[in-house]
Amino acid sequence: MSTRKLFVNDERAQRGLGFWKTNAEALFRAGSEYGVPPEVIVAILGVETFYGRQGGRYRVLDALVTLTLRYPERSNFFRNQLVEFLLLARELGVSPLSVKGSYAGAMGIPQFIPSSYRSYAVDFDGDRKRDLTDIEDAVGSVANFLKQHGWRRDEPIVGEVKLDGSMYAWLENNGPEPRISIQHLSRYGILPVQRIDARQLAALVAFEGETAPIHRLGYNNFYVITRYNRSKNYSMAVVELSEMLHKLYYGE
Repeated sequence: MSTRKLFVNDERAQRGLGFWKTNAEALFRAGSEYGVPPEVIVAILGVETFYGRQGGRYRVLDALVTLTLRYPERSNFFRNQLVEFLLLARELGVSPLSVKGSYAGAMGIPQFIPSSYRSYAVDFDGDRKRDLTDIEDAVGSVANFLKQHGWRRDEPIVGEVKLDGSMYAWLENNGPEPRISIQHLSRYGILPVQRIDARQLAALVAFEGETAPIHRLGYNNFYVITRYNRSKNYSMAVVELSEMLHKLYYGE
């Protein structure tokens, strides 16, 4: 099943709508404080754990030890995450043996790895605890993560694009970081459908489609979502689900 079909569908959107309505106060407060729209926060939580329903059943300590020993290609990464996790458990005042998460050691409703938990989790409900199994803390922490990675309030995430000719092909796999201005991209037949400042930096990003690749212009805020998960298909699923949620919530 494609990433899009798995995460961008009516069931996930309707569940997300219910989650949004139930937690509207926290979501709009996060939007106000961090500049991240509620629908983007909801979409990330929907893709990560189906709004908290699939938080993981593995002991994080066991998962990180196993990956450190049996995944040599990334053993340094997981060893560092193991150290971060032990420090985190001490900071939270919990037993390392009591914490459960994903098979990769990600935790809570937003599925933060230990280093992200320590750096970006916030106490958003004011109880003096950073608890990512708590919805308010999860909402605030996702917004804080995006803000700290460069999210810009009220700026676009992606834009539709018209491709003219074939000179654009070398830019398809140039990564999601927006490095080239719209004005310069137009010289390669990459033309935005929506009106946008010619000085705006963007990246041409290709995604899996039903029968052929789908192209979009990715702006700064799209790149920020890829800092949460480096898969461009994951990030586009977040964008498309957020668009569905926005239309449902506001009745558009």
